[in-house]
Amino acid sequence: MPGEISRRTVIASAAIVPVAALTAAAQTPPPSALSDAQLRLLAAFVDRIIPKDELGPSASECDVPIYINRSLGDYLAAEKPAFIEGLEATDAFARRSQERAFIELTPDKQDAVLTAMESGNAEGFANARVFFNRARRLALEGMFGDPYYGGNKNFAGWDLIQYPGPRLATTAADQKMGVDIKPYHHSAYGGSGENHGH
Repeated sequence: MPGEISRRTVIASAAIVPVAALTAAAQTPPPSALSDAQLRLLAAFVDRIIPKDELGPSASECDVPIYINRSLGDYLAAEKPAFIEGLEATDAFARRSQERAFIELTPDKQDAVLTAMESGNAEGFANARVFFNRARRLALEGMFGDPYYGGNKNFAGWDLIQYPGPRLATTAADQKMGVDIKPYHHSAYGGSGENHGH
């Protein structure tokens, strides 16, 4: 994350999200894994990874924190203690280095905190780089995964990368090079995804 965080950088790194991570079973919403304060901190964190700009909404506007929270309360429950510890360490590092809580910092200072974490230069935060990379990975999953799992609200992530959506069949015209394909805003699990399949 050297220099400015951009949506284009996020899109480029989205290719590393495996399909398996986006198709884990999620039948009913698990209980909240994070407190309200932790969710606010997470929202501020992921909004610097995927900020709102002229190309689309921010991570929190796309319900990325909801996706992460549900995952930590379900199939990633074993990661919950380490993730909460990472969130708390992020805030503690922000207070030490910037003299304010992370959510109270300007975007530039939040970026400085995250840049130090990603580069491994967050003094006193031993696993900063590991936590940053894990949180970024989960943010990408929440932004670009199927809305059924809680993120990608209004299919904004799919629209951003021009993914037309899952379909059982396509026409010959849709398969031609250079053709704009009309988005199919439906979850792979049926419906428009507005209620995230729950």
